[in-house]
Amino acid sequence: MDFRTVVNIEKPPFLIEPLEKMLFVGSCFADSIGRRFEEEHFCVTVNPFGVMYNPVSVLHTVERCEMAPRVAFFTLGTNHVYRLKETGEIVDNCQKRPQYLFTEEQLSVDECVGALAKAVEILQTRNAGVQVVVTVSPIRYAKYGFHGSQLSKAVLLMAADRLAQASAAVTYFPAYEIVLDELRDYRFYQPDMIHPSQQAVEYIWQRLSETFFSERAKQFVRDWKPIKDALNHKPFRPESEEYQLFLASYKEKESALLARYNNMV
Repeated sequence: MDFRTVVNIEKPPFLIEPLEKMLFVGSCFADSIGRRFEEEHFCVTVNPFGVMYNPVSVLHTVERCEMAPRVAFFTLGTNHVYRLKETGEIVDNCQKRPQYLFTEEQLSVDECVGALAKAVEILQTRNAGVQVVVTVSPIRYAKYGFHGSQLSKAVLLMAADRLAQASAAVTYFPAYEIVLDELRDYRFYQPDMIHPSQQAVEYIWQRLSETFFSERAKQFVRDWKPIKDALNHKPFRPESEEYQLFLASYKEKESALLARYNNMV
């Protein structure tokens, strides 16, 4: 008897290699997954201009960031945007300015697809072989009301699907579905009952790495784990000579591992 529904993930058209150069743009969920890649020594840039919740803000980051990654992750949080009345522009951050200075709007599916498609095109001009993974954040927006939050997510899901269907450079990863269907229990949420717990993020990381990592990337993660665990060890006496020698030894192992895999790139 199976007590959970497992989300099927289609095999992607590309694989992520060790130490891959990657860009993560989007909601705070992008921060969580991006930092997890960073822990595994991937060359990642995560939200260089701050957290971006909607597709237009994702586009703004891509326009401003000169990075040319081979792999980019766009994590969409909402289709709600704030437009500054004075200029008519959609802002990425209201910077705690008074609400009366802005109008709140909702992007249509077409508008979401248009912004994201333009972001993909910009990345392609910098690296013709770029691969973009689009996800929808599982974090719900209680301020919209839960029905309103679901409507917002529905727009993003439709936009992500249309984008992936239209471009061979775009792949959809079902982070939203994994949390809502596989991890259908409040024990996988933080105390606010809205944000996924660290355990949930780790599970999504496992599903993602199983799906997208090449065999070399999986082997690198296995080789790196004992070194990472040793470097993260919290000693009782960090100032002791014994611990300093231990630390230096594992730093050497880290350098040797990175050099070995860098030579394979």
